[in-house]
Amino acid sequence: MAMIPSFFDNRRGTIFDPFTWEPFKDFPFPPSSLVSHENSAFANTRIDWKETPEAHVFKADLPGLKKEEVKVEVEDERVLQISGERKVEKEDKSDTWHRVERSSGKFLRRFRLPENAKVDQVKASMENGVLTVTVPKEEVKKPDVKAIEISG
Repeated sequence: MAMIPSFFDNRRGTIFDPFTWEPFKDFPFPPSSLVSHENSAFANTRIDWKETPEAHVFKADLPGLKKEEVKVEVEDERVLQISGERKVEKEDKSDTWHRVERSSGKFLRRFRLPENAKVDQVKASMENGVLTVTVPKEEVKKPDVKAIEISG
């Protein structure tokens, strides 16, 4: 029991509040370095992946980006990589910012494609801030079935 108060530092006489407890406060790095501001757009890039009978379809919401600011690549034969960068808005010295909520920085998402993906026929298009990547599927060959006559 003596170890519990020392674990919670100087909280012997107080009630433990999990909402104000800072588990990383004694580590040698500041908590803000756990999530880099430069990579904040990475965490906010949402991508849907659906499979249709003909293809795998990826849709990414990339508001405010132009198609020239986005890269779609297939690496190592089966890894689809979607990346880009949202630039920080130019700051004018006469401007007064009241709130900054739109993320900026680089983003990168990778998806391992299944065996039936035709990686040499990937197509991508961008319209109204939505990137659509279509990866056609190979037709799954059904095994040849040969009926064997049973003797006897």
